[in-house]
Amino acid sequence: MYDELTEEQIVRKVGGRFKLSTLIQKRLVQLNAGSRPLVLTEETDKMRVVLREIAEDKIYLDTTNEVRVAGELFEGNEPPALNLENL
Repeated sequence: MYDELTEEQIVRKVGGRFKLSTLIQKRLVQLNAGSRPLVLTEETDKMRVVLREIAEDKIYLDTTNEVRVAGELFEGNEPPALNLENL
């Protein structure tokens, strides 16, 4: 078993066990489809690569539960406009 999964710190980092499992699953799909790892490693176990990416704050789930890379620009290079009129 992966020691990283038993640490509450990584669970809290992503916002809970459900979000952690979602992030891991979606990132594994990306890696299996040919995405490159975001951490320097000689590790061949993709699960360990994903856990390292999470631990090093390289990836996260956005508000739509899609995997995002830390520091990645939004479409059009600008964040989405906020509509504060209905608050």
